Amino acid sequence: MESEESLALDDTERLVGKSALINNIKTASALAGAVRSTLGPNGLDKMLVSENGEITVTNDGVTILDKAKIDHPTARLLIGATLSQDRTVRDGTTTTILIISEMLQNSLDLVKLGVHPTIIIRGLELALNECLEQIKLHSKKVDESQINNIVKTVLSGKVDSALGERLAFLAIEAANNLDYSENSTDSERIRVKRLQLKEGTVTDTDLIHGLMIAKTRVDISSNSDSNNGRVVIIDGGLENEKLDIDAEIEINSLGVMEDFHKRSREKIAIQVRKLVDEEVDLLIVRDGISDDAISLLTNSGIVAYRRFERDDIELLSLVTGAKIIRDISKLESSDIGNYARRYEKIISEVKYTTILGTNSGGMTIAIRGTTPEKREEVERAFDDALGVASRLNIESEILPGGGAIQSHLARHLRNFAHTHSGREQLAIDAFAASLEIIPRVLAENSGFDPVNSILSLSAEQTNSGSWIGLNIHDGSNVDMEKSGVLEPSFVFRQSIIEATEAVIGILRIDDILWAKTEIVTPDWETDED
Repeated sequence: MESEESLALDDTERLVGKSALINNIKTASALAGAVRSTLGPNGLDKMLVSENGEITVTNDGVTILDKAKIDHPTARLLIGATLSQDRTVRDGTTTTILIISEMLQNSLDLVKLGVHPTIIIRGLELALNECLEQIKLHSKKVDESQINNIVKTVLSGKVDSALGERLAFLAIEAANNLDYSENSTDSERIRVKRLQLKEGTVTDTDLIHGLMIAKTRVDISSNSDSNNGRVVIIDGGLENEKLDIDAEIEINSLGVMEDFHKRSREKIAIQVRKLVDEEVDLLIVRDGISDDAISLLTNSGIVAYRRFERDDIELLSLVTGAKIIRDISKLESSDIGNYARRYEKIISEVKYTTILGTNSGGMTIAIRGTTPEKREEVERAFDDALGVASRLNIESEILPGGGAIQSHLARHLRNFAHTHSGREQLAIDAFAASLEIIPRVLAENSGFDPVNSILSLSAEQTNSGSWIGLNIHDGSNVDMEKSGVLEPSFVFRQSIIEATEAVIGILRIDDILWAKTEIVTPDWETDED
């Protein structure tokens, strides 16, 4: 007779214990294999082809994993860790997935030796805490002259050197003009608009200290260019009143509807006079502007734009200092902003309006390129560069690149492991070996022998310190600070935290249940005789 448990799981495939762990580790290895060759300045690109034939060429780890069509639940969990890394620090996603894969493989070796997952987890937590302490000890305060090299290191391998120089310069300029008073790590996403333009080459990409938008004024007879004006932003419309209900109206007098429209026009005229009295010459409206309002505005010398997205009016508010209001009749002098210049330009047969502000904190990056794929690549690279540059303004400590910090931590953890008498020391050793995947893959992708490179780097660090790393151009070991190969401390710190948490989460899984039947919406209808 079948047990109740067997009957309950009759429509379910099941993997238990070591089989479940092996299945999960195979998944992690497959993900790591997809991005392994992209690590470092000499990493190679991947071509991603969507179901509808759209092509993306990139070596950005998070883009590769996020765009891949992967249904495996464990894979989705691990991809979630890389997405978290990207959201938090905007770099280090490939490093994270490589360490996850290596740490899981090393943990499986321990499980095969009879070490319980709980013991492994304790050892990994001990190793992580020790690494975080070492990162604090070996981090250095960033010098302003080093920031350009740090951002270029982020871009190395993603774009060519000339474009990298340009994007690094623009990212640093944008980061230096952001407002960090709210201590928000998302300010660069909100305060810098991304706009792709078809005209020009990628090196023509430029940063505009204001709003650039694909819009033209509502009345082309009004001025297309103006300087040093006053602006009002309306979160609503400037339109004739409409009935709010669906109703049939019996008109007893021919003048009833005319009186209704007359009052509506008079209300608009009062609002326009309010703008004139406040010496406003630019009006931005989120919704519509009626024909009656357009003529009144033009005759009053006020240039108007309509149908703005919410994000755009918020950015324009930052740029000009204008407060976003709902009703012109309640307009106060303190609500009015100022702009330095407004002008329109036709680019690839599209009219664009640019409004330059008198305040900092809101910008537009005008991304140029000959193809959509190239522009997308530039935008991704700029996002990473800006994310790192802006976070450096909040946390300004750095570590050596070139596999230096990983090699140092691996060597230190092996010594640290001997201070523990239990089996946790095996997990600490496994953590150490996992970190060496970074210098190993850097060497592989640069065409050097990975084993020789790791041994040579470890020996050189013993004599010359933890800031010695791999020169990916000739395979030698050099001082990373002198070479300008640097990375922010927060990037690698977040990588090992995300990796360790993901691995611990996988190690805690010892039972995988796969439903054989698809989940469907119940049909509650019954047939009536």
